[in-house]
Amino acid sequence: MLTEERYGMIIQRLQEKGVVKMQELTELLGASESTVRRDLIDLESRNLLKRVHGGASLLPHKSQELGMEEKTSKNIQQKNSIASLAACQLLDGECIYLDAGTTTLAMISLIEAKNVTVVTNGLSHIEELVRKQIPSYLLGGMMKSHTKAVVGSIALQNMENFRFDKCFLGTNGVDAKMGYTTPDPEEALIKRRAHQLSGKTYVLADSSKFGEVAFAKLFDLHEATVITDTVPERLRQSIASKTKIIEG
Repeated sequence: MLTEERYGMIIQRLQEKGVVKMQELTELLGASESTVRRDLIDLESRNLLKRVHGGASLLPHKSQELGMEEKTSKNIQQKNSIASLAACQLLDGECIYLDAGTTTLAMISLIEAKNVTVVTNGLSHIEELVRKQIPSYLLGGMMKSHTKAVVGSIALQNMENFRFDKCFLGTNGVDAKMGYTTPDPEEALIKRRAHQLSGKTYVLADSSKFGEVAFAKLFDLHEATVITDTVPERLRQSIASKTKIIEG
């Protein structure tokens, strides 16, 4: 088994259980204890987990997420640049999915394509879409008051009524090995399904998201085009080898 595959399986098991024992990992991976120990040391050096006596645990911050108000005040210039690049990807007459989030929200006022139809799970997005007179559908379901995103099984069922030319998703982490990640598994499910129902997927991520890994995986880098203000030079080669980049 390749090292990258072992890393992915370790992180996945941690996401499922929070804490795993060394013996469980050796059985899961079919690897020696010394190999697993080296893997854990490497993953800990990347701030992806914390080694504990007899195994490993997730870092607490991997499952924590800023609220909508807190996000709005961060990296404003970069988000506006990314939103502008994203809006330029739209063509007349397309049906798109807009993920909840501040960067996708910033896209709306910049949309110039005609006869665009939008589906979103972002409560904050609807008012702006109505103001822009863009035909829109809001997914039903459970609303997260923290991020103002609609999530859950009802939202997933609603989504099955649609097919998208393109979808535009936010992310909390962009990592060459771990892919795109977000803190909340509920939101990850919605993002992943939107991706599966779309002809083309764009992930919007400012430079601070590169090299970061959150709790729940969306999908691998090669499955989407990432739109960003800039890719940190230390990560450029590893990221560019895995995905297409649109950079402002």
